[in-house]
Amino acid sequence: MKITKAVIPAAGLGTRVLPATKSMPKEMLPIVDKPAIQYIVEEAVRSGITDILIVTNRGKGLIEDHFDRVPELEAKLENGGAEKAAILKEIRDIAHLANFYFVRQKETLGLGHAISRARSFVGNEPFAVLYGDDVIIGK
Repeated sequence: MKITKAVIPAAGLGTRVLPATKSMPKEMLPIVDKPAIQYIVEEAVRSGITDILIVTNRGKGLIEDHFDRVPELEAKLENGGAEKAAILKEIRDIAHLANFYFVRQKETLGLGHAISRARSFVGNEPFAVLYGDDVIIGK
């Protein structure tokens, strides 16, 4: 059976990486030129995942913004000529990597509770759980 749904719990407080995470979600910390969570999403998509639910918490709006379109930025890049065309394509492609859904975990009650917030999203289908701050670089 092919797995096409994934849940990314991203509602933690990021205490292990303070002070870097005081004002930025740990999932959005950059690794070279992309936030950590984007690498995770890209790998999921390469594995056949088409629908991704990200469980967030208060202060994690940057994650939702990252996987959404930004018409004002796109318009500015469109007027930037050929040199901005590649970055414009990359920015637009982020929003279309998968079908993104978001749900908020109102209280930080642990990983199991965060995953349980995905119950209506996954139904009775098999799904993957991908950790939004777990990046392993292979050869």
